[in-house]
Amino acid sequence: MMENMSAFKLFVLSGLQESGVYKPLYFLLTLILYALIIAANLTLILNVTMEKRLHEPMYIFLSNLCVNGLYGTLGFYPKFLLDLQFDVHTITYGWCILQVYVIYTSVMCEITILTVMSYDRYVAICKPLQYHSILTPHAILKLLLLAWAYPLLTSVVAILLTVRIPICGSLIHKLFCDNPSVLKLGCSQSIINQIWSIIVITGQLMQYVFIFISYCHIIHVCVSSSEGRAKFTKTCVPHILVMLISATTTLFDVLYSWGESKHFPIWIRNALAVQFLILPPLLNPIIYGFQLPQIRKILCRQSCKHKMMC
Repeated sequence: MMENMSAFKLFVLSGLQESGVYKPLYFLLTLILYALIIAANLTLILNVTMEKRLHEPMYIFLSNLCVNGLYGTLGFYPKFLLDLQFDVHTITYGWCILQVYVIYTSVMCEITILTVMSYDRYVAICKPLQYHSILTPHAILKLLLLAWAYPLLTSVVAILLTVRIPICGSLIHKLFCDNPSVLKLGCSQSIINQIWSIIVITGQLMQYVFIFISYCHIIHVCVSSSEGRAKFTKTCVPHILVMLISATTTLFDVLYSWGESKHFPIWIRNALAVQFLILPPLLNPIIYGFQLPQIRKILCRQSCKHKMMC
C-alpha cells in the first residue's frame, strides 16, 4: 500500500526562475504595492468602524470586503517578498496547503460578500420602505456569517480531498501554490476532486447569476426617474465595477490554473496568475472611497484637518 509522505515534501516554485537581475526592482515594486493595499484597506475599515454615520449595512459589508482583501493578500505577499531575496524558491507541503486555503477562501469570500452587497442594493432601491425591516442587525449578522462560513467550510472540504492524494512531484510552475497545481503533482487523479471542483464552480456561477438578476431589477427601477438614475450612479456603479474586476481577474486565474499555458512567456503567465491578488484588494477601497459620497466626504474632511494641523 502506497504511503502518503506529502507532509515531508518540499515544493519548488518556478515562477521566478527567469527574474534574475530584476529581483531588487520586483521586490521594491511589490513592497510598495503591498503597502498601498494595506494602507487603502485599513483606511476604509477604520473610517467605517469609527464613524457612526457609516454604521449602515452597505458600509459594514464594504468593510468586510476590505478585511477579506487584507486576509487574502497575507497569504501571498509576505512569502513572495521573502522568495525575492533568494535564488531558490521553495515551500513545504504544509505551508503550501495553508497558502492554497488562505488565497482561495479569500477569492470565494469576495464573491459571497459581493453577492450580499448586491442584495443590500436591491432591497435599498427596489424596496426602500422595507429596507430597515428586512436588513435588521440580526439579518446583517446572518448574512455576514453566511458570506464567510460558506467559503471557509467549502475550502476545508477541498483541502481534505487534496491532502488524501499521494504526491509524486515537486515542481509548481507558479509564483504561489494553488489547488490545481498540487493536484497535478498527485500520483493519481481523483474523480471526487473533479466533482467537488465542479460543485464549487457551479456555486460561484450561481452567485454571479444572482448578482446579475439583482441589478437587472435595480436598473429597471432606476431608469424610470432622474433621481433613481442618480442614486444608481452613486451607490451601484462602484459595486458593478468591483464585481467586474473580481470576475475578470478570477477568470484569468482559472484559465491559467486549468489551461495549458506553458507556451506563453513566463512573464505573461505570472501577470495573469496574480491579477486577482493585485487589482481587487487595491482597487476595491479606492473605487468605493472615491465614488461613495459619504466616505468621500469623510476622507476629504480628514484630509483638510490634517493640512490645518500641518
